[in-house]
Amino acid sequence: MVIIWMAQFLSLMGFSFAFPFVAYFLQEDLNVTGHGELKMWVALFSAASAVMMAIAAPIWGMLADRYGKRVMLIRANLAGAVVMSLMGNVQTPGMLIVLRLLQGALTGTMTAAQAFMSGEMPPERRGFAIGGLAAAMYSGTMSGAFLGGFVAHWMGYRAAFYVSGALLLAAFLLILCCTKETTLSAVRRKQLNPAQPRVRWNSLPKTMYTVLIMIGAVSLVRQFDISFLPLLVQDIHGSMDGVALWSGALNASGSIAGMIAGLATGWFSDRFSPLRLMVVSAVLAGLFSGWQMVIHSFTLLFVVRFFTVFFAGSLEPALNAWLAKRIPETKQGMAFGWASTLRSIGWAVGPLLAGVVATVNLRAVFGFAGVGFLLLAVVLGRSLKQQFEPKARTQ
Repeated sequence: MVIIWMAQFLSLMGFSFAFPFVAYFLQEDLNVTGHGELKMWVALFSAASAVMMAIAAPIWGMLADRYGKRVMLIRANLAGAVVMSLMGNVQTPGMLIVLRLLQGALTGTMTAAQAFMSGEMPPERRGFAIGGLAAAMYSGTMSGAFLGGFVAHWMGYRAAFYVSGALLLAAFLLILCCTKETTLSAVRRKQLNPAQPRVRWNSLPKTMYTVLIMIGAVSLVRQFDISFLPLLVQDIHGSMDGVALWSGALNASGSIAGMIAGLATGWFSDRFSPLRLMVVSAVLAGLFSGWQMVIHSFTLLFVVRFFTVFFAGSLEPALNAWLAKRIPETKQGMAFGWASTLRSIGWAVGPLLAGVVATVNLRAVFGFAGVGFLLLAVVLGRSLKQQFEPKARTQ
């Protein structure tokens, strides 16, 4: 469990080493200077990976169930190392988008890690394990964004992409050399016990489909403003000089909040019903998110962003913990694959919608994100109350 956490920390650290600064990379290295053109490329970059991941994730999930989850995690990290390194050499925005599409099709380290971890942990500890993965994700994002800001500032944005590739390569080697899979794949299980009944999709809990849809909805709302946060930082700062340092520090602050939220949610999900927690968290995330649109100082922005990410960060880990505990091991790869598809659709749709809003008013993006969280609280309460709550009380 600890090895997978460490690998995921390195993986997300690698992705966040350069991605928070793409808006600046487009301006300074790829010569995108038009106001509307820049927002278009930022939105396309954010959506491109998600579109491909939505298509590829169920396929990788099916292969994980059949041939093993560890090999999928190895594949995702190795592919990430190659693609991120190549991004440091692009000369046009179009080349960057093509590599972003490849990244979405070939990576997906978080989904692979969730499936691998769920199959290896006993049911009573899966909530904590999934929460720990969320904490590793946020702490890796925090470290990458913070250190990446310094590398981008002193060595350039291209160097940040090269370091990203090296960190993902380290995650690949850690999984390759220090882990093994103890849970049999579906193919191997069938070979050893041909009489074992096959778990069919129509026998799985009907709540699963509601949970999958809610994962997509949470992803859409959470991703709505993230791509445009660097432009808000640039707007407050007033220039490009040193803006990567401020943006990296802000992302690091938010990631600390997400790390705390992931650990806390994982612990609570093993002991209590998470539904009420999710509804309250969505309401508070909405209030803090909307507050960002009227902020004009970094001091207040850091505080408000911290609590926005803290409350938003408790939503998806609770839903993932439900999947980890209620879906049989032989179907978890596919279940998390479909979760990744719905999550990726949210990732794609959110920035594209936000891009339309940003062309009218950049700060309105954060107001719309706040409204989205409030609507999410209503939908979560209504859609999961009858199905989610009763089973949680029996734990």
